[in-house]
Amino acid sequence: MTWEEIKEIDKSEFAFIGHHSHTHEYLIDMSNEEFENDIITASNIFQKELGYVPEIFSYPFGEYSLYMKKFISKNFKLAFGQHSGIIDINKDKFELPRFPINEKYGELERFKSIINYMPLEFKKLIPEEKKINYNNPPKLSIEFFNEQKNINKITCYSNDGGVWKKSNLKIEKNILIVNFDQKFLPRRGRINCSLNDNGKWRWFGTQFTVKKDLN
Repeated sequence: MTWEEIKEIDKSEFAFIGHHSHTHEYLIDMSNEEFENDIITASNIFQKELGYVPEIFSYPFGEYSLYMKKFISKNFKLAFGQHSGIIDINKDKFELPRFPINEKYGELERFKSIINYMPLEFKKLIPEEKKINYNNPPKLSIEFFNEQKNINKITCYSNDGGVWKKSNLKIEKNILIVNFDQKFLPRRGRINCSLNDNGKWRWFGTQFTVKKDLN
């Protein structure tokens, strides 16, 4: 798109301009200084062309480290990852989920399904660090609110080992512990969980980024 086209959209009532970095490279592979410079470069261009810097950020490829998230949280109001799920008031504002709608996952029937999903709300997700260094596979635990019923009916699937399969789950009170059988392969490890809660499908997902030189 040209800047003229972007400015046209910016003036409309049905869209917002978002920030998506300058290079759209794998920012997580950069040094912290390179990452910050990339974001600042894009922000300066936005300021020059639009007169402001967008307040909404989307991580390229949904990849981010804890350092990156903290930097983004100081400079933006919201940030989206690339893990599937439904936003609710308890989700971290700087790693919000979103369902992909594209040439591979854009069928109408799928769209009809996901717009009717409900959030699977949780209190805390550990680890907060989504960049896997040497902790592969990571130890994942999700603490739910006491009000959430039927936790024992949650089903999760993950792509550890490079193949999507049902995950091994353990429940301790209101905490769901996910035990991965194998390491996640580069570049991204994903897990999706769902619950049929009295006829309403609840859903959440998370994503890890795996360095190539660890496998």
